[in-house]
Amino acid sequence: MEELELARAACKGDEEAFYALVTIHRRRLYQIAYSYLHNEGDALELLQEAVCRAWMKCGKLKQPEAFVPWIIRILIHLCVDEQKRRKRMVPVDHVPNTGASTEMISDSKLDLERALGRLKPKYRHVLILKYYQDMTIADIANILECPEGTVKTRIHQGLKLLKHKIGPGGVMLHV
Repeated sequence: MEELELARAACKGDEEAFYALVTIHRRRLYQIAYSYLHNEGDALELLQEAVCRAWMKCGKLKQPEAFVPWIIRILIHLCVDEQKRRKRMVPVDHVPNTGASTEMISDSKLDLERALGRLKPKYRHVLILKYYQDMTIADIANILECPEGTVKTRIHQGLKLLKHKIGPGGVMLHV
């Protein structure tokens, strides 16, 4: 069954079609959640919440062909809400390192992620979708519901801001 047919069936209440559609895009959805949260458990939890919300609201989706951008938008909103909740808690920079981390990440990658985290959401969203998820300008515009020109501008401005936050050699500047 083609994706559009699956989306139409899912929006009419077909559980199997909905499951098949989510299964097709599960890896992409997980990668998006992980790129925002940098934690496997949190990414999986929010992915589950996004799928649950999508299932509950799927019948109200007016354009089934927009199913994938719509569920990605739900996921992004959940991720942003989680990031806001985390900011109200203890900052990660102040948590002592216990050495329990199983994944080694280079300093430059951490600096990039910190710099991305300090950008305004409108720049962070387009950069994550473009460079972490390798999406096209048209796909990003569709997901964020804004014109392609706006996406291009935000990518350009976001990269310029990142350049000012990360100095030569990938060293994080305190800007």
